[in-house]
Amino acid sequence: MYDQMDEFYLEEDKMGMTVTSGNVVLQKDAQNLIGISIGGGAPYCLCLYVVQIFDNTPAAKDGTLASGDEITAVNGTQVKGRTKVEVARMIQAVKGQVTINYNKLHADPKQGKTLDLILKKMKHRMVENMNSSTADALGLSRAILCNDGLVKKLEELEKMAGTYRLLMEQTRKLLKAFFDLSQAQRGFGEVFASIGVREPQPQASEVFTTFGEAHRSIEKSAIKMLKTVKPMISDLNTYLHKAVPDTRLTIKKYLDAKFEYLSYCLKVKEMDDEEYSCAALQESLYRVETGNYEYRLVLRCRQEARTRFAKMRSDVMVKLELLDNKHVQDIVFQLQRLVTAMAKYHNECHGVLKEAQVFPIEVDLSRSTFTYDISGQFNDGSVDNDDEERDAKEAKPDETPTLTFDLISTD
Repeated sequence: MYDQMDEFYLEEDKMGMTVTSGNVVLQKDAQNLIGISIGGGAPYCLCLYVVQIFDNTPAAKDGTLASGDEITAVNGTQVKGRTKVEVARMIQAVKGQVTINYNKLHADPKQGKTLDLILKKMKHRMVENMNSSTADALGLSRAILCNDGLVKKLEELEKMAGTYRLLMEQTRKLLKAFFDLSQAQRGFGEVFASIGVREPQPQASEVFTTFGEAHRSIEKSAIKMLKTVKPMISDLNTYLHKAVPDTRLTIKKYLDAKFEYLSYCLKVKEMDDEEYSCAALQESLYRVETGNYEYRLVLRCRQEARTRFAKMRSDVMVKLELLDNKHVQDIVFQLQRLVTAMAKYHNECHGVLKEAQVFPIEVDLSRSTFTYDISGQFNDGSVDNDDEERDAKEAKPDETPTLTFDLISTD
């Protein structure tokens, strides 16, 4: 137990850390507060120190004081040997500006990352994925911050990524189908154009050529539509493989910062409980009697972890908001691009086929390229029979067969 007599003071155990002295003048707020909480002091600890700096307070805005710093004087009055309640009243008694003398603690945060802290961090990671009943059954406490809405956002982000992945797959299949259709149209065009070239009758030749060019125009319209829609896959791919993974990585970093902060909070609570137990039993605690530097180190690490946690949370919220806006705008733009391109394609096809209304036509099969081979390659060698057959055909010119084409084009 702390003794009021200086000769019984134990030497401070700074654990390799250093301190520097200084002072700061703080302007109090409307509630007559500077925004700090104080720990240590008589009758157990020989020094008083800052436990926490509250947000948006004069001390936080000034930024000079930090958790773990020792308070040595208030407005020139030494506070060594006083209780924390007495020091708090001294600060409250001053109106307007108050001068705080302090010993700044220079600590390496790596000293605070002990094996115990790593195990606590692992515990929080496990509890994060448990429901309350399971955690209670295993005797694991769930911190309030474990019920984090941003974790739900990560699940929604995964679902959104799955939606985009499915949309990309369906778009690829659609484009492949349109490409196959364009190749079929091209094949039709080539066949009809070939027939038109070989057709000896001028009218029929023009009709087949025109219809072949119509199918070739449809193929060109399909290729144009594919070139318009193809960037849609690239844009969706960028969103899926760059924007979503980047946000997912930011959320994971945020979760890591959160678990680290929760681990330090749990460590501080355990050390507080240890001090209360020793005080209740009237037993001394070495670290408390020698300046409580280990506890002050954990306080400093907790403050820095909280700063990182708050910054990462802000970054995640901004990125999620931007991603949501981009998701809404991007999906609307991509669907509009797809619908517009397909509508233009169908309108162009309708126009081309409407102009190609050239049927029905009549084709004389006796003068057509469709006539079968009558070169006599299967003749038995009788020339007279061939001559007789030709004479018979020439004698009946009125019985020449004709074929009427009536192709129906779908417009």
